[in-house]
Amino acid sequence: MINVAFFDAKPYDMPSFEHYGSLHDIRFKYLETKLNEDTVDLAKGCDVVCVFVNDTVNAAVVEKLHEYGIKMIALRSAGYNNVDVKACFGKIHVVHVPAYSPYAVAEHAIALLLTSVRRIHKAYNRTREFNFSLSGLTGFDFHGKTVGVVGTGKIGRIFIDICRGFGMKVIAYDRFPAKDSGIDYVSLEALWAASDIISLHCPLTDETRHMINAGAIEQMKKGVVIVNTSRGGLIDAEALLEGIKARKIGAACLDVYEEEADIFFEDHSGHIMDDELLSRLISMPNVIVTSHQAFLTEEALGNIAETTVNNILSYYNNDGICDHELCYRCGNIEQCKKDRKQRCF
Repeated sequence: MINVAFFDAKPYDMPSFEHYGSLHDIRFKYLETKLNEDTVDLAKGCDVVCVFVNDTVNAAVVEKLHEYGIKMIALRSAGYNNVDVKACFGKIHVVHVPAYSPYAVAEHAIALLLTSVRRIHKAYNRTREFNFSLSGLTGFDFHGKTVGVVGTGKIGRIFIDICRGFGMKVIAYDRFPAKDSGIDYVSLEALWAASDIISLHCPLTDETRHMINAGAIEQMKKGVVIVNTSRGGLIDAEALLEGIKARKIGAACLDVYEEEADIFFEDHSGHIMDDELLSRLISMPNVIVTSHQAFLTEEALGNIAETTVNNILSYYNNDGICDHELCYRCGNIEQCKKDRKQRCF
């Protein structure tokens, strides 16, 4: 029996994990609390910890997990900016789910964009009160507009395909352009300047943190629409708010927020919101915020559970070799030079 401490557990997580876990003698200990320095003791007696995007796995937490004999940190997400992978090296193996459903995230980005541009959320609220006026609901055609896509991994490329279906012109930026993809790659500065719509599909790293800041916004077209379904830290939220107030940014569609860890995934409707910046963003008529739900489809939840369980089994059944390990040894965290033919440590 493999015992897994499952932090930040939600009701929608459990059915898929119970199904795949029961097939392989894996027992999940579901914990509603997030993993951090105050809650790490809850992992005692387990073999693996399973964490999500807002769990905190810093060096102090890693040291405690190592002390408790934890062998693996299994991320049930693609992103890993909340895990100190360097601190884990030589102590605890780290795995992630690189592709659970790129369609889910790309489709949610388009849903946010359509909702914002065509004012669907405003029309919905109006008609529920039997207000059928069209005043203030004018949008614009997607056809012929230029969309700038930052990050052309699986999600970014699917988003590009959808945009092309609308008849949009696509330009893109990626440090590692996809070969033979037919994508028109440009510099980041050129993308800011030419795009009517900008959508972010890249990971959060030291290099990409606050890539959309006051300087970047200054280079953008007046009225640009910004979409972020990736990581909140890609955008300087204060600069975004100032850009909206200055009428430089026409709309913002956000599924993520830099300081979301203690806010998203929970019901705060009966409380006063302490985060004034988020409150001000939400109050803007041209801002749509969803609570990090782009991944939330039945297909994605099933794929996340299946891949996570297989990642755990790889340690026990495949001599610790896992295609989805995040290893610090070679510098290229997602693709170790050992090429997954032997253990990284």
